[in-house]
Amino acid sequence: MTQTGMRVLVAGATGRTGRHVLARLAETPATVRALTRAADERDDLLARGADEVVVGDLLDSEDAREAVIGVDAVVSTVGSTPGMDTIRGTLVDGEGIVNLIDAATAAGVSRFVLCSSIGVGDSKDGIPLSMRAILTATGVLSAKDESESRLRESSLIHTIIRPGALTDAPATGDVLVGEGGDSVSGSISRADVADVLVRSLFTEATENRTFEIVSRLGLRNSPDRLVELPWGGPSVEPAD
Repeated sequence: MTQTGMRVLVAGATGRTGRHVLARLAETPATVRALTRAADERDDLLARGADEVVVGDLLDSEDAREAVIGVDAVVSTVGSTPGMDTIRGTLVDGEGIVNLIDAATAAGVSRFVLCSSIGVGDSKDGIPLSMRAILTATGVLSAKDESESRLRESSLIHTIIRPGALTDAPATGDVLVGEGGDSVSGSISRADVADVLVRSLFTEATENRTFEIVSRLGLRNSPDRLVELPWGGPSVEPAD
């Protein structure tokens, strides 16, 4: 997929990872559309690099359909916060992303990049048992597993990225990519995750694949099934 003339929807644009995605996409010729549930976030999103802002809730299927009108690609960083969003009962990680996937499929979107999490599906051993227990009890892992499965079953060309524990540290540009469920474990900065998500849009070798990622500095235990990818798109500048 070429960058020129492409319109990319960023779902979860107001989150800490989503804001890094906006910044990375602003370095490309792509037109960036940000999705938010809060109308008062519009000015901030425009200042952070969005060209367009749409207001909607992915738990509303009609809002999801309107968000993808005229879109070529979707990057989703949508996620629930255990103990807060999970009180709502229905998790955006599951039903919301499923609505977005279905809407993107119906609209003829070309590409979908989903930020999931290590701990989902066959990567369950990649997170500490205590955290796995919390995410299981709140339904977050099962919701993310549902959305991953829906994306794989869809006709969309897709990439699923499962990051380790997220931090607010600067980007390192030194990311370990595993493929195989329990391939890597540890932590990674949101800035590094955003770089991988954006570059996946422009890397044919990532199509219809699922990867686990951590930073080399955040690696916990021995990695397994690491892969090297010919990344396209804008490169990240490592922190000094």
